Amino acid sequence: MKVLDLLDEIEEICETSAGMPLISNKIVIDKAEMLEIVGEVRQALPDEIQQAQFIKNERQRILDEAKHEYELLIKDAEKQVEIMVDQSEITSQAKLRARDIIGNAERNVKQLKMGTFEYIDKILFDFQEKMDLLNGQYFGEMFTNLQTTFEDINGKLLENRNEIKELAYKTQVEGDL
Repeated sequence: MKVLDLLDEIEEICETSAGMPLISNKIVIDKAEMLEIVGEVRQALPDEIQQAQFIKNERQRILDEAKHEYELLIKDAEKQVEIMVDQSEITSQAKLRARDIIGNAERNVKQLKMGTFEYIDKILFDFQEKMDLLNGQYFGEMFTNLQTTFEDINGKLLENRNEIKELAYKTQVEGDL
């Protein structure tokens, strides 16, 4: 994967860069080169990460629209109530109608919000599944490779120790080689 290659390149730059005088854990790096690599990493990131930002923005936009629609419906209902209050005979009917309008508006807003939450939850669930898949696919392989490398190193160290022990034993039994 290109991201892993770029991270290896950053790691190599850090390991091979010159140290700062009198400061043991600081290095000097080429800023332009590092920024170029970071830009390449951003371009190589999976589309799911960019999609998550879009989902977040879209969720907020939908909620803002629902709130705006709710406020317009409430204002409309309040205006209708004020007009009907002025007309004495139909005042009671106007109050009933206003309650119905407000009730319908509140139900519609609630349904719209619930639909939005379900839609966003489904998108987030799908994204979560993709992230789990990516995690298993890329990081599982990376950790397996690291474990194999450590096992190989431990095996070599054991071989070297055994060889040293054998040489020490031969020296002790046979004298100087």
